[in-house]
Amino acid sequence: MELVYLSRADVEVAGVTMAEIVAALEVAFREKGEGRVEMPPKPGIHPLPDAFIHAMPAFVPALGAAGVKWVAGYPTNQARGLPYVSGLLLLNDPATGLPIAVMDCTWITAMRTGAATAVAAKHLARRDSSLVGILACGVQGRSNLAALATAFELGRVHAYDVDRGVAERFAADMGAELAVEVRVVDGPRAAVRGMDLVVTSGPILKSPAPAIERDWLAPGSFASAVDFDSYFQGEALRQADRIVTDDLAQMEYYRGVGYFADTPKADADLGQIVCGARPGRANAAERIVCMNLGIALDDMATAMLVLQRARERGLGRVLPL
Repeated sequence: MELVYLSRADVEVAGVTMAEIVAALEVAFREKGEGRVEMPPKPGIHPLPDAFIHAMPAFVPALGAAGVKWVAGYPTNQARGLPYVSGLLLLNDPATGLPIAVMDCTWITAMRTGAATAVAAKHLARRDSSLVGILACGVQGRSNLAALATAFELGRVHAYDVDRGVAERFAADMGAELAVEVRVVDGPRAAVRGMDLVVTSGPILKSPAPAIERDWLAPGSFASAVDFDSYFQGEALRQADRIVTDDLAQMEYYRGVGYFADTPKADADLGQIVCGARPGRANAAERIVCMNLGIALDDMATAMLVLQRARERGLGRVLPL
């Protein structure tokens, strides 16, 4: 009758690696594709335009993971010196339903989003992909590049951000961390044209002004849009040979509340592809866009790793129920 509370600092120092999260998400998506994950579409409230607070429940039996994330995303927070994403994650014991842990979800959200991109790229990108374009160089730009580095031999990275200073810090930090050449470029076009792997990671907007045009994505490229369609024009998306998402039901839910107004329907979800129910990349010329919405199974899989490592290291504070 007690639970463990893990602060953001506890979560970050627990020592879970990106490679471990990618491996856990591969298991979770396979379980989803084979019908063994319970994960209803996330309900939410929207106190401000383009802001959200969502409840994200999931049960992944193979990982013994059951819980919910209560997460907020506020684009205006950045001007206040506050994080865009914040929230808490609660894990329950699947056998009794009792809460076993509460933890900050900021680091988890960043890491699992990058890891989901890496899982998608492993199945949908060319294996020889090495040139990467990152559009928006904040937390998600960093985590997505770090995740791709666990699955591909990276060559050169083109980094673009509306704030050039952010892009320059990204280039210095990520170039040193990953021992890869990172060039700051002056516009979205230079971060997309000729790249094998493209990640867009700006704020999620219901009525965006997308920059990426038709013919910018190279034949054979893979793009991960972790900001929905905020960077991609409809014409560019209609040129893609395939559009994939992490959860078809949730994509249609968002379409019903006003997102994805100019985006074609996805033809498969990542669980179907990981378990082999739907094919991955068919040939070297396909343009494939994956729009991972960020789903609760990602969070539960990552949180279980964090909890296990925290227990091993004696982190956190035990609280009575």
